[in-house]
Amino acid sequence: MDVLTAARQRIRRIFRDFPVVYVSFSGGKDSGVLLEIAATEARALGRRLGVLIVDLEAQYQLTEDYIRLMLKRHEDVIDPYWVALPLNMRNAVSSFEPQWMCWEPGKEDVWVRPRPEEAIGDEDFFDFYHRGMEFEDLVPKFGDWYSRQHNGRMTACLVGIRTQESLNRYRTIASTRKARHDGLAWTTMITSTSFNAYPIYDWQTEDIWRFNGRERVPYNQVYDRMHQAGLTLHQMRLCQPYGDDQKRGLWLYQLIEPHTWGMVAARVQGAEFGARTAREVGNVSGRIKVTKPDSLTWEQFAQNLLESMPPQTAEHFRIKIAVFIRWHQQHNGYRDGVIPDDGPFDKKTPSWKRIVKMMLSYDYWCKEFAMAPPKTKGSYEEYVKRMRIKREEWGFRGTV
Repeated sequence: MDVLTAARQRIRRIFRDFPVVYVSFSGGKDSGVLLEIAATEARALGRRLGVLIVDLEAQYQLTEDYIRLMLKRHEDVIDPYWVALPLNMRNAVSSFEPQWMCWEPGKEDVWVRPRPEEAIGDEDFFDFYHRGMEFEDLVPKFGDWYSRQHNGRMTACLVGIRTQESLNRYRTIASTRKARHDGLAWTTMITSTSFNAYPIYDWQTEDIWRFNGRERVPYNQVYDRMHQAGLTLHQMRLCQPYGDDQKRGLWLYQLIEPHTWGMVAARVQGAEFGARTAREVGNVSGRIKVTKPDSLTWEQFAQNLLESMPPQTAEHFRIKIAVFIRWHQQHNGYRDGVIPDDGPFDKKTPSWKRIVKMMLSYDYWCKEFAMAPPKTKGSYEEYVKRMRIKREEWGFRGTV
């Protein structure tokens, strides 16, 4: 069976099993194809289809144009929720401003784009929302809210992720620990009344463009501009521009939409510098070569870097360094907490040189050390307080 037929069958199954269905639509190529197929199936089945759009402000005007086009194209079967509320976002191009808030009240004069008139900007619209919440918190809570708007009936969210894109997305599908709908690996239980479904999980990037070409459906024209800028099919991504991985594409704004670039550069600290570095050396994170002054050890250099950072940022990295050393204490025999000063850049050998590389790369969530943002409930401030206690328990004081 080809992947298009399989995707259509999966979407029909979701419509059959769930009385409430909506699509998470970002304006990108994958979610665009998913919305097109889902809307076609909804029309054939006489069903309504919700559409969740979380607008993160800093995006191409071409993306907003495509979103409007798709909403108009399928207005007969969709119920859109275009959300443009203040959310805390990652800023990976500045240690002085590690987070920024999209649609921040009082900063309307520096917003990258005006808030769309159709968008939900009322902070009291959702009973679960609070100013500054994270994108990762808003999305699942919307699903629970959407279910409650339909008398608590079972709700499915169609999500356009593909396993080809990353190991984490592959794990989302392959995990045997998650709760599934009727044993289907391409579904994940989110709450007691809401599930995520991934109908195009097995599509390749080429399948996305094959569908657009053969079906002659609209797509985001920003991808044409990315192609003209020299990007391959697999390099083309749409995300908020200041994230840990997305910052490598900051320079594209200057080529694709120069009028938008001026606002993107002025919106957060470090954006212009990050774009220039990515363009000139091909890597905004400084990972090509790691050096230090000859008079310092790698540990001393790491401590100097910490001292040069803003206090909040330095404290964040001290927590991550403590977790890194603690892990190797428990798993690799470094019982006294003393790790080598120098060493290879591999996963098994801890060293202060690796720690320096992580900080110079400004790897905020320490993906270099296989770490991730905290998944526990509660604010980031609560996480910091909890980790301070753990550092005391582990015997880490002072600079680490």
